[in-house]
Amino acid sequence: MMYVGLFKRNNTQETSNQIKILYTTDIHGSDVIFKKFLNAGKIYKVNYLIIGGDIAGKSLTPIVDIGEGKYMIDDKIVGREGLKEITDEIRKQGNYYVIVDRKDLQEMKDDKRKVDEAFKTSMIEVVRNWSRIAEEKLKDVDIPLYVNLGNDDPLYLFDVIAESKVMRKCEGEVIHLGEHEMISFGYVNPTPWNTPREMSEEKIYEVLKQETKKISDMEKAIFNIHAPPYNTNLDSAPLLTPDLKPVIKGGEVVMSHVGSVSVRKVIEEEQPLLGLHGHIHESRGFDKLGRSLVLNPGSEHNEGILHAAYIILEKGKIKAHQFIIG
Repeated sequence: MMYVGLFKRNNTQETSNQIKILYTTDIHGSDVIFKKFLNAGKIYKVNYLIIGGDIAGKSLTPIVDIGEGKYMIDDKIVGREGLKEITDEIRKQGNYYVIVDRKDLQEMKDDKRKVDEAFKTSMIEVVRNWSRIAEEKLKDVDIPLYVNLGNDDPLYLFDVIAESKVMRKCEGEVIHLGEHEMISFGYVNPTPWNTPREMSEEKIYEVLKQETKKISDMEKAIFNIHAPPYNTNLDSAPLLTPDLKPVIKGGEVVMSHVGSVSVRKVIEEEQPLLGLHGHIHESRGFDKLGRSLVLNPGSEHNEGILHAAYIILEKGKIKAHQFIIG
C-alpha cells in the first residue's frame, strides 16, 4: 500500500485511550475494494470501519446465453472460461452483469422497468454478499462496520444493510465512537446527473442543523457527510459544458468547486472535530475550516484501488491522519 498525507506518531506503544478509524467512500460496487478495506482494517487494528456512501455500482452489462456453453457480450462470443474472465473484470470495476437469453434481452430493451429490476437485484445481491464476506473476515475481531448511503444509492439498500449481522446503518442515528459522537448524511447538493439522493442547499442546511442538535459535545463530534464543503481542497471537479463534457483550456481540464455551500456553512457554525466526506472522486485532500479538520480520501473504484483515511483520535483530539492507497 502507498501512504499519502500527514502522519505523526510516537515510537511508544499505543495507549488504550486511542481510537483508530479507517474511512473509505465511493467504492461503487467493487468487491475488490471492499475486501481490501476489511483487510486494511485488520492490519491497522482499527477500532471502527466506516464507509461514507456511494456503495452502488454504476452500470449493468447484459450477457446473452446462446446455448452450448457459449455467451455473447457486445457481439463477442466466448466460452465459459472467457465468460469468467469478463465477469471478473466487470465486478473488479464495481459494475454488474446479468445473464439472459435473447428474449429477456429484447424485453429489457423494450421496457426500462426490466432494466431497473435487474439493477435492483444485482445491487441487493452484491451488498448481501459483502455482508457475508465481512462476517467471515471480521469474525475473529471486534471491529464495527458502519455503512452509509450516498447520492448514487437507492434507499432500499438501507433495508439490505439492516439485514446484516455486521453492517450497521448510521444515517439518522448518533453513533458513539468511544467518547466521540458521529452523525451521518448522504444527500448532496444538486448535480448535472440527477442522482437518487439530491437536495437543495436550503434543505441540506435545514436537515443538518436538526442533526447537529443530537450532538452533546460538538468539540469531539464527527460529521460523516457525503458532500464535501464548498471551496476547499475536497471539492474540485472538472468544469462541464451544457452537454456534460469537460471544459478544456490551454490543453488542460478546467476545474471548479462543486461541493455544498450548506455543508460548509454548518461546519463553520458548529465546528466539529472532524468531517469525513467523499462524492468528488478526483479531489483527495484535507483542509481546515476553523478548528475542524475535513478530509476526502478520493476514489478510483473502476480500477479496484482502495482509497482510505486512517485517523487516530486521542484524548478528544486528532492525533494523526493519513491517506492510504492500495
